Amino acid sequence: MMQYPQISIPPRSQHLWRYTPWKRIHPTKVAEVPESDPIRFSSGVDSEMNDSEEIARSFIHAISKSCKKIVLKDETLELDLRCSGHICSGELNIESSGNSTLIIRISGDAGWTGLRIIGNVEGTLSLATINDLASDGHFLRCEDWDVGRDSELEFATLSAGGFLNKSDIRVDLTNRGAQMRAGIASNGYSSRHDDHHIEIKHSIGHTDSSLVMHATCDDSSHSVGTGLLTICEGADGSDAGQVFRNLLLSEKSRAEAIPELEVLADDVKAAHGAASAPIDVNQIHYLASRGLSHEEASALIVEGFLMDAFREIKSEEVVSVMRTRLLVHLECLMNG
Repeated sequence: MMQYPQISIPPRSQHLWRYTPWKRIHPTKVAEVPESDPIRFSSGVDSEMNDSEEIARSFIHAISKSCKKIVLKDETLELDLRCSGHICSGELNIESSGNSTLIIRISGDAGWTGLRIIGNVEGTLSLATINDLASDGHFLRCEDWDVGRDSELEFATLSAGGFLNKSDIRVDLTNRGAQMRAGIASNGYSSRHDDHHIEIKHSIGHTDSSLVMHATCDDSSHSVGTGLLTICEGADGSDAGQVFRNLLLSEKSRAEAIPELEVLADDVKAAHGAASAPIDVNQIHYLASRGLSHEEASALIVEGFLMDAFREIKSEEVVSVMRTRLLVHLECLMNG
């Protein structure tokens, strides 16, 4: 297996690297393997993870000095990841069974953070991930999930921290009856750049997936949402859908929404959609007539729009955590 930096730099023509090329997200020069401080995990036992031939995963593996393993079985765990130093990185291996909930909060003032996660789900796992990094940090996130027979993975992401963010999330439904539900909410402000790439693969039939991503973009921020949904040959009976919606709050903000389908089976349900629109002035006027300031009215609309990304998430605990953290974030922006 090739190791970084033997791996070729991916071209921008690739779906994954179109809007945030590897050269931009790498913390130094692309040929370098810099020193890194370890992410401080609040729980977990020491573990090891195999290398990867995918460049971002291989890079995080090459610089990481910390790898933790979390084993969940019919329990709820809150996991804090503290990131500090010029460059900070770590790897996390998650094994979940029964009916479990995991809440991951990523915070700290690291200049650059790299996080790689590999997860296996047997039963039901409700996962909440909150990006609460400092507003000037860079963040690279790579995840690979395998969902077992008759098992469910539902994950919710609130991306509100960091200045330059790149996420590459891949889910493989390899067993009959496997289900995945995902909700991603991204709040753009100042000149924040947030790029989410999600790949969902239906390797076998009678599997279900649902992806909803909502992004708000203010000031000169930029949101990117790209999705690759693959239904493999012979995966009949699969049901899949993904939708990307963007709310533009200023003339200088930008949003890209690119869902992509590759359907190689006949008896399937597959749907995708994307839409971008400015904030509704009539909604602002209605709320202003009820005594709210323009900033308060905008924040209320943003809250409702972003929380709607989690409409498929069944875990009330996960949704509650997301709402609480989003409200705190929006209040900090208004008072900042």
